[in-house]
Amino acid sequence: MGELINLREVRKRRDRAAREVEAAANRSRFGRTKADRAKEDTAAERARHDLDGKRLETPDDPPLEPA
Repeated sequence: MGELINLREVRKRRDRAAREVEAAANRSRFGRTKADRAKEDTAAERARHDLDGKRLETPDDPPLEPA
């Protein structure tokens, strides 16, 4: 007689393995290193700062009224 197996446990093991394979693929496809995130944050901050420097009026200035 063969060895008894619990089908629920086998199914759960199979599903866990499939999810782990998918997770590994997603980590490699969408994951970014800490250095990449820091570089992107720095570039965004620099772009925001440059754009603010080119602003013609600041938010604190009263609106210009026609003469």
